[in-house]
Amino acid sequence: MNWTLQIEKWADKHHPKWIDFLRVLLGIILIMKGITLIINREQVVLNMEMSSIDVFSFLVTSQYVLVFYIAGGLLVAIGLLTRVIVLFQIPILVATIIFIDYHKGLFALNSELIYSVLILGLLIFYFIYGSGRFSVDNLLDKKELQG
Repeated sequence: MNWTLQIEKWADKHHPKWIDFLRVLLGIILIMKGITLIINREQVVLNMEMSSIDVFSFLVTSQYVLVFYIAGGLLVAIGLLTRVIVLFQIPILVATIIFIDYHKGLFALNSELIYSVLILGLLIFYFIYGSGRFSVDNLLDKKELQG
């Protein structure tokens, strides 16, 4: 346990600001993806019909997906409960890659496979790394240590 605290202390000391900027950008991208899903609802249902997923199960889970894209993106952007939110985002993106993007192919028109894989990589990074120095989580930790 001591070595994990040492790693976390080292990471806090050598924390570049661009990592926090990237976290905020990731949150904004997740919010935009949720809004895009709301706007293009018909296309999403069409994509689900082309894949092997039952449309009824999709409609039940789509509300979950929209909430976690928009609310989760906001929480990732401000750095609140980042690891927990990212943990909920990872299965959504894995399912998107497997059931939707993979069937379209890498070089198909409007393929989002590379985009989805990059976002998945960032989610895994922030699950391991945490929210960073410039985040609400860090502010709450500082207040907890002082109070």
